[in-house]
Amino acid sequence: MGQPEQRAEGAGPFTTRLTWPLPGGGTAVWESRPARRRGVIAVRPPGSPTTRHAGAGDVALRRLRRLNTIAATAFVVGGALFAVGAGIAQFGSGDATTCASVYFAGGLFFNTGGYVSLLQVVNAPRHVPGGEGRLVTHDWRWWSYEPARVDWLSAFVLFAGTLVFAVDLLDSFLQGLSVQRINRLIWAPDVIGCLLFLVSGHLAFVEICHGRLCVRRRSLGWWIVAVNQIGSVLFMLSALAAFTRPSTGSQVNADIANWTTLLGASCFSLGGLLQLYERP
Repeated sequence: MGQPEQRAEGAGPFTTRLTWPLPGGGTAVWESRPARRRGVIAVRPPGSPTTRHAGAGDVALRRLRRLNTIAATAFVVGGALFAVGAGIAQFGSGDATTCASVYFAGGLFFNTGGYVSLLQVVNAPRHVPGGEGRLVTHDWRWWSYEPARVDWLSAFVLFAGTLVFAVDLLDSFLQGLSVQRINRLIWAPDVIGCLLFLVSGHLAFVEICHGRLCVRRRSLGWWIVAVNQIGSVLFMLSALAAFTRPSTGSQVNADIANWTTLLGASCFSLGGLLQLYERP
């Protein structure tokens, strides 16, 4: 006997939602983000107008709660430190080394949040298509390579962006650089990191909206993705405004660069705070 027919939704090669009939009647619906973030799958029993949620096992739920708390806290603290660094730069309350040190500390928290976000995907409970509508938990892994999964790709690109930011933040400690080296060693990694954040946010929207444009005002996950994407846009504006003109040796607009960094960092802190409530 073959497996029950299932319906897949998503975008391009990515599957973000699966619906299939249960062997005893009724339907089960797996969605990528709720399954990996909250450890749930929607099940509608035969003849019932309501949907219940089948959860993952205790081991998976403890794992998901721990990873979610670490990632969310890292983004809250990292965003707060970036906001403080932007405030120092804008109001002149410290020298360049102090500002760079605060930014670097914030970057370490972003690195942590990015990697733990990837671990959330790697160790998320997996669905059993054609089965009874349940999630199974596999052994712990520190890494995987699954580019065909949009959640993995989004988290991987996010983590890569935090690593590129680390290059920018380390180079900001260098003194006596020419304008060309400032733009090559500090500005260019900043722009690349911002671009990777934007790509990651776009993929997160693909995951939660199943490849379509959507506004889900009642979805906490949608708000988390939207707030973080606004932060990424503000970071990109900051990077563009921080370009150093070769002719003058000054930034395009230092005020815009500092304020958009402060506002973007605040968005990431808010996104992390909201993520604390997207727990299993």
